[in-house]
Amino acid sequence: MTEVEDYFKKAGWNLTNSYAQLPKSFYSTINPNPVRSPKLVMLNEPLSASLGFNTEELKSDIALQIFGGSRVPEGAHPLAQAYAGHQFGHFTMLGDGRALLIGEQTTPQGERFDIQLKGSGRTPYSRGGDGRATLGPMLREYIISEAMYALGIPTTRSLAVVTTGESVMRETDLPGAILTRVASSHLRFGTFQYAAKFCPVDELKTLADYALTRHFPEVETNENPYLLLLKEVIQRQASLIAKWQLVGFIHGVMNTDNMTLSGETIDYGPCAFMDTFDSETVFSSIDMHGRYAYGNQPKIGAWNLARFAETLLPLLHDDQTKAVELAQDAISDFGNIYRANWLAGMRAKLGIFNEEEQDETLIEDLLNMMETYKTDYTNTFIALTVNHFEDSILFDQKEFNQWHTRWQERLSRQKDSKVEVHQLMKRSNPAVIPRNHRVEEALEAAVDQNDYSVMKELLTILSDPYAHSSQQIDYSKVPDLSGRPYRTYCGT
Repeated sequence: MTEVEDYFKKAGWNLTNSYAQLPKSFYSTINPNPVRSPKLVMLNEPLSASLGFNTEELKSDIALQIFGGSRVPEGAHPLAQAYAGHQFGHFTMLGDGRALLIGEQTTPQGERFDIQLKGSGRTPYSRGGDGRATLGPMLREYIISEAMYALGIPTTRSLAVVTTGESVMRETDLPGAILTRVASSHLRFGTFQYAAKFCPVDELKTLADYALTRHFPEVETNENPYLLLLKEVIQRQASLIAKWQLVGFIHGVMNTDNMTLSGETIDYGPCAFMDTFDSETVFSSIDMHGRYAYGNQPKIGAWNLARFAETLLPLLHDDQTKAVELAQDAISDFGNIYRANWLAGMRAKLGIFNEEEQDETLIEDLLNMMETYKTDYTNTFIALTVNHFEDSILFDQKEFNQWHTRWQERLSRQKDSKVEVHQLMKRSNPAVIPRNHRVEEALEAAVDQNDYSVMKELLTILSDPYAHSSQQIDYSKVPDLSGRPYRTYCGT
């Protein structure tokens, strides 16, 4: 047995690529683009173990070659996926311009996950780009995606980051890097938009059948499985976006190519968590008109779902008028489904176990006060959880005191004890989020000083956000006001 054969036997790679069984119009088979001198700088050991890997073997030279795009693991079928999408409302042809799906890892539990290299080089969909990524944005995705996972929000995850030993030219020369991303799949709304626009109906049907098999096998045998596919995707997106809103997460670039059928958050470019509560908060440097502002995320979710529904019309019914009616009926449910998820989450954040008609007003009144007095979103809910009201101007206001009385009266009308209320609020209100200044601090140390200790400590703190431990107190503090709005970038 050769050294390489021995490695693959020990390491736990168990790859196939079912996506490669789709019609060839959906992807381009490509070879990885080797890099000069890959170096492993981050490895997600808990994720590695859950995927069935021998974590120590993922630190080996052969694994480094895989993460760096210099070697193809056994069972891999490297490919770049084709897709399209509405970017800021405008339809365009897209595709994996700097990513490579090397295969699907089957875990010991029989689950299937895509393994993708992001920043791995040019593909047929690069549209003039170099296909590379810089270190800062890849580390940023690692931090935010792992924070989202710890918060209980469906997300793609980050297995590893390697530096490439090569510079990537953006505004200046920056260190190159490749992120190994793990996802339930990379099926996007934009994948279906591509199929509907550029492929025959039989290939669209093949794609839909593949999505059903991959994510929704329980509805495959239904009389109209494609309608149920649409409804399942609506349910997942409504739940996902509600979870974003509940923790103050702003995706920043909710283009249709960044929405997944699995209901996982994907593509952490110009994203961030809100400090001061403001429904108009925008972090993306390219979102000049606030299309993807915090308060707009639910309505953009509905808009994106309508675009996805349009792709399924040929499959929903032979009569186009009837197909449109079915799609419209399904999409019209999104608002109620989202609102139910959001209200349930907000009730939990306030320690409310049951439902009363006035709850929505109680919640909205609190949010309106938070916006008026410019209070920190996360820390306001922490203060309510621990019953500590000293650090915000909001708590000195007569209207807050009146609201607090109403809230306490509401809690008294449920059978649950104060201890149970407190425990529910602790489980529903994170003590820490990846504060923007803390993320930037970690990235600066790693990129500029080659010091990953700041990032690793931050990841440790974020790994259990509902612990409400003493170690998390410093990480819950808001930054000093700089007078400049925080901006994030797509970061290719």
